[in-house]
Amino acid sequence: MAQLRLALNQTDSTVGDLEGNASRVLRWARHSVEQGAHLVAFPEMVLTGYPVEDLALRRSFVEASRTAVHDLARRLADEGLGEVPVVVGYLDRCEQAQPRYGQPAGAPQNAAAVLHRGEVVLTFAKHHLPNYGVFDEFRYFVPGDTLPVVRVNGVDVALAICEDLWQEGGRVPAARAVGAGLLLSVNASPYERDKDDTRLELVRKRAQEAGCTTAYLAMAGGQDELVFDGDSIVVGADGQVIARAPQFEETCLLLDLELPAAAGAAPSGVVDDGLRVEHRTVSAEPPPAYEPAFFGSEAPRMEDDEEIYTALVVGLRAYAVKNGFPSVLIGLSGGIDSALTAAIACDAVGAENVYGIAMPSRYSSEHSKEDAAELAERTGLNFRTVEIEPMFTAYMDALGLTGLAEENLQSRLRGTLLMAVSNQEGHIVLAPGNKSELAVGYSTLYGDSVGAYGPIKDVYKTNIFRLAKWRNRAARERGETPPIPERSITKPPSAELAPGQVDTDSLPDYDVLDRILKRYVDGDQGAAAIVAAGFDAGTVGRVLRMTDRAEYKRRQYPPGTKISPKGFGKDRRLPITNAWRED
Repeated sequence: MAQLRLALNQTDSTVGDLEGNASRVLRWARHSVEQGAHLVAFPEMVLTGYPVEDLALRRSFVEASRTAVHDLARRLADEGLGEVPVVVGYLDRCEQAQPRYGQPAGAPQNAAAVLHRGEVVLTFAKHHLPNYGVFDEFRYFVPGDTLPVVRVNGVDVALAICEDLWQEGGRVPAARAVGAGLLLSVNASPYERDKDDTRLELVRKRAQEAGCTTAYLAMAGGQDELVFDGDSIVVGADGQVIARAPQFEETCLLLDLELPAAAGAAPSGVVDDGLRVEHRTVSAEPPPAYEPAFFGSEAPRMEDDEEIYTALVVGLRAYAVKNGFPSVLIGLSGGIDSALTAAIACDAVGAENVYGIAMPSRYSSEHSKEDAAELAERTGLNFRTVEIEPMFTAYMDALGLTGLAEENLQSRLRGTLLMAVSNQEGHIVLAPGNKSELAVGYSTLYGDSVGAYGPIKDVYKTNIFRLAKWRNRAARERGETPPIPERSITKPPSAELAPGQVDTDSLPDYDVLDRILKRYVDGDQGAAAIVAAGFDAGTVGRVLRMTDRAEYKRRQYPPGTKISPKGFGKDRRLPITNAWRED
């Protein structure tokens, strides 16, 4: 057996910030080396950020990434860190690829490199390319065809990138075929609810298939709609968890491992899926025996509601900070959606950077006005009230609107007011719509859909209530003031655009609505399957028609944090002009 101190750096990146990302890698690599690491690793495409989308098709960006990885190798050596191999993800291109139909121009690759002594000693590209959900990697990349193996401290370490573990075959059985002592996979796997459990079982299974200890290094942070939840995992060949990193945190997971020593001759030839073994030796002999200092441990797991709430906070914070927005603006109605959005915002960017405006009309209840003010007092956000009645009266006198047009006018006046304040004061507006409302079109274009980001757009209404209750309970457990007024949670939801209005005037009960939507939107079930599951046929038909008709509205809604397997946007892509109806 040989000893290896492994450093898994669970870090964040910003797409396109090659210099900033390289400096972050350098900083964490220095920390790893100072802790005595023998092998240092960083996530998938950490140098470019992930996902780069159509930047992968821009030759100038690909070349900048290739230059950056060589520059990073030299910087590591110049700072005295060059003796320790560093695995880093970046954007490359295939030198041998010939242009052909169906292949992205320039043959870009989702790649990683091993840096050592100022040089790029080994490069490899992702073998399995995902093409589902938010992933479009067939559009952007050409696959790698090698099994990269690097010998460190006398241990053969097989290398993989994300989807190489999620798909059967390829680098996992190939690692067993070459007798690897460690399989290291670098990843940028986005967060989804319950994915941590799926991920754990996957790594356990792959470790047993590979016949060796397997390290799954994940990214942390956020990028546009995506959140990366960390949760890096190291599993033994028997499937037992050795170590697990915290969720949603940048951290360095250090671990002393005892691994099988490599055979004398380096592996070579062609193995599983036609992969050609590409082997490099960094250090052929094990180091003198040392006393292990970093033992396996599992960071505490978050409960479901805490996990989702944290993902929403991280997603909003990343969007605001990475895009240079110092403050946010929210319309506060006194209702549950705007209250939860405000609580998330205060946790994400600080209450001092959150601005709330109550915009009551003639139909606003006194308790809603009171609840909005109480929310501001509880959280400490900046608060003001601007009556929309004079503007509303002017429009009504000029146009004589009635019914739905009158209701929507109020929402649009509020949207215009928020955007005016945004332009004047420099805040970005947060749209407080939830997934239930977006699904059935229960939102007003250019009204409550106004905003630069929708923090809760992928959260169903029933879960909105759960998250609000969890956030208040967590505050009480910490001895803090619960941020959300109890009445905002307990009163019947209402847009308050007409006398005595409640949401159930227009929609089924949210519990029924959400269970139908989860089957139709998230599960892609048709009307017959949903009715067969026990739902009323008339209600199902009504919900599905509303959902189909609202596609044009969803296309105009701002981006927002994705927490489900199928969020509106990149996950679910349907034509706006669409005559197909399930019922």
